[in-house]
Amino acid sequence: MRRFLDALYDGAAALAALFLVALLGMVLLGIVSRELHFMVPGTDAYAGYLMAASGFLALAHTFRRGEHIRVTLIVNALRGRWRRAIELWALGAGTLLAGLFAFYAAKLAWQSWQFNDISTANDATPLWIPQLGMAVGALIFAIALLDALVLEARGRRHVQTPAEALRNE
Repeated sequence: MRRFLDALYDGAAALAALFLVALLGMVLLGIVSRELHFMVPGTDAYAGYLMAASGFLALAHTFRRGEHIRVTLIVNALRGRWRRAIELWALGAGTLLAGLFAFYAAKLAWQSWQFNDISTANDATPLWIPQLGMAVGALIFAIALLDALVLEARGRRHVQTPAEALRNE
């Protein structure tokens, strides 16, 4: 199961990186098309869709690597049972909120598909397509938080702290 979850987080991160490269392509296409005086409709909208999908798909991998901003003032002051209790509470609350967000993001994409909702920009993209990236990324992030909660409850969670953050604090 551990290998599957790590592969899921890494796969989502790879897809996020691919979307970032596509975002770069959209921005460059928009710049070149303006400079050469021809129009490619929808480049701004697609750049926004790619940026949103990339951001959401990278959430779980970033969380697992300890790269999310984390306020540790209270946690670092506590020891033993109290520290573990705060960690469990924070992970439980985060899991609940991420799960709710994933549910409602998926519901939004589903409703956009049902109602055939399209973008009001000149690209007229069915909105469920870019919303799907957000929903999938939010779901994978909720799974990563649940994974961390279970590991913390079993006493097997290891919080990675990036070296760069340690140098900056």
